[in-house]
Amino acid sequence: MDSGADVSALEAVAFEAAPPPRHALPLLAVVAGVSAANLYYAQPLAAMMADSLRVSAARIGLALMLCQLGYALGMLLLVPLGDGRERRGLMLKTALVASLMLLLVAAAPNFPALAAASFLLGFSSSLPQMALPFAVGLVPAAERGRAIGLVMGGLLTGILLSRTASGALAAAVGWRATFACAAVLMLALAAAIRLGLPSQHPHEPMPWGAILRSLSSVVRREPLLRRHALVGACDFASFSVFWSVLSFHLAKLGHGSETAGLFGVLGLSGIVAAPIVGRLAGKVRPTVINGVGLSSAALAFAVFGAGASSLLWLGAAVVLLDAGVQATHLANQTILFGLSPQSRNRINAVYMVSFFLGGALGTVVAAFVWEAWGWSGVCVLGAGCALGGLLPLAGRSAPRPAH
Repeated sequence: MDSGADVSALEAVAFEAAPPPRHALPLLAVVAGVSAANLYYAQPLAAMMADSLRVSAARIGLALMLCQLGYALGMLLLVPLGDGRERRGLMLKTALVASLMLLLVAAAPNFPALAAASFLLGFSSSLPQMALPFAVGLVPAAERGRAIGLVMGGLLTGILLSRTASGALAAAVGWRATFACAAVLMLALAAAIRLGLPSQHPHEPMPWGAILRSLSSVVRREPLLRRHALVGACDFASFSVFWSVLSFHLAKLGHGSETAGLFGVLGLSGIVAAPIVGRLAGKVRPTVINGVGLSSAALAFAVFGAGASSLLWLGAAVVLLDAGVQATHLANQTILFGLSPQSRNRINAVYMVSFFLGGALGTVVAAFVWEAWGWSGVCVLGAGCALGGLLPLAGRSAPRPAH
């Protein structure tokens, strides 16, 4: 066996798939969007939930953080199971559990119950990171980029429109009924997964423990993974700082959850930015795109601070923030998916765990900063997170990914 054969059999697993139904990739995009939305429904409802449960903004911020921490843990413990288990069945079971967790959030009688249900909801909402490798397994190598792009488009759409949908619905029926409706939607999604996706089996089952143990070796041997995991964590922290306290700021200005939700529509700029960044990544070093994206996010917080009482200026800054954050995220993925092909699933898992840990930290710190220093403090925090993402880029720049 040659010197390159130290890549373990664990890392060489391949899936074989029959030609997929024509609707399979669009369905996976819907799966990614609807399940990712579970993590963000609460953001424009935070002030309403705090009033209902008679708790502070900081405590609701803690519940939002626990949801993101649960998601990170789900990516770490559940998503790798797709390397050794039948994927459609895993996705179906995960969707059913997520539906139940949404009902528990809706029925939470007090803050401890809400916090526990939020954590479990995040843990069971890791379907987007299951949908991506499922999509790659459905298509030949030449079409992988298109498949990933389609699923990522669904993911971004779900993240951004979830706030608009929950804000508008909660204004009409309240936050509890909003989560109950989301539970019904996840139940319908589970049925669609079972009926609309083909089964996808590994060539040979793999033990869960061995998959998890291999994660540390992947981190040790990939310095670019370590670097861009830090960049991604800072990037998503800045994003979460803004969205987790927006409803409190708007409430102080006299606006309700519906207005907070409408800001999600402006975030569609991130979806517009995605194909542009994808084209640029083949011509411009992704680390340059990182720098521009993070700088744009920091500039957005300067605009948030200067135009604190103007919905127009806040809206303009949302466009700048979401475009910058998504550009940075997609540039990171361009770099990381160009690393070891045998380890792509685990590289993505490590990166996404770091990404959401950063978001969770940004969420909880933002709530405390809001209570202590108000909107100005939040703007300083968000800009600091974005600029902090530039620090790991100060060393040797990443090479252009191989095509």
